[in-house]
Amino acid sequence: MKKTFKVTIKNKETGKIYQADVCSDEYILHEFEKKGFTLPFSCRNGCCTSCAVKIISGKLEQPEAMGVSQSLKDKGYALLCVAKATEDLEFETTYYDEVYELQFGQYFGKGNTRIAPPWEFEEE
Repeated sequence: MKKTFKVTIKNKETGKIYQADVCSDEYILHEFEKKGFTLPFSCRNGCCTSCAVKIISGKLEQPEAMGVSQSLKDKGYALLCVAKATEDLEFETTYYDEVYELQFGQYFGKGNTRIAPPWEFEEE
């Protein structure tokens, strides 16, 4: 059964507040776009973290959000491109790469990677 919920997004960098009623069977990002709001996104598939937000209040479903680990979901992070409201929601935007850093930052510079030699191409 379709329901409508009020969703509020606070941009923590600009202080702007976006608010819209969204249908429970539609992705939140898509619903906001249909209403003329421009929000960050990249892949629309739940893989990157461009549309990441932090839940302030409310609940949602995001089973396709592969770009956010379960531990970050448990801390209230969500991806708007694959999130559907299950009740009224309030979000705060995240800083650029905030979620990516939280998930992968501890690995940068820790591995045994080395610079690979340049590719050699044979001419036909």
